[in-house]
Amino acid sequence: MFTTPETAKSFSTLTFSNYPLTKVFVQEKETTNTADFTDVFSVPKAGRIIALDIGTKRVGVAVCDELRVTVRPLYTLERTGWKKLLLQIKDILAEFDAVALVLGLPYNFDGTESEMSTEARRLARNFSLSLEIPVFLQDERATSYEARGELWKRGLNDKEIKKIIDSEAAAIILRDFLDRI
Repeated sequence: MFTTPETAKSFSTLTFSNYPLTKVFVQEKETTNTADFTDVFSVPKAGRIIALDIGTKRVGVAVCDELRVTVRPLYTLERTGWKKLLLQIKDILAEFDAVALVLGLPYNFDGTESEMSTEARRLARNFSLSLEIPVFLQDERATSYEARGELWKRGLNDKEIKKIIDSEAAAIILRDFLDRI
């Protein structure tokens, strides 16, 4: 990767028969994950993907199988601090040998971004800097409503729904993401 001399740690000149060809700069720190969370073409071709439905108090988690045919909700995590969330997600990614992470991006119904959209983008960036796998964002408009409807159709009561709605919403986010790739 090229950079300016001011930010370069060192540089050297490539030569061919004593003629300088170009200057190669060495960057101090190289980041491997890009900040483009919408480029679905960089999704690994095979392997499990984990999806998160991030709320202010809880985080729903879902996973797909290695062939990406089925999606299932896993569980709901209580959201406390960033470090604890990161460690929990790292453990989940390792447990399922996941190749990518998808976060729900909550838009308003009119397509504008909300306060939680900013938070989701912030977390996506933090995850991309902290993990060695790609991180993506997926529009999650109405996933909680859809999840509530599916759970209600299964005959669950409000108390039961509250326990698993976040992981069910994460499963819907993951299904929508898989439909895109």
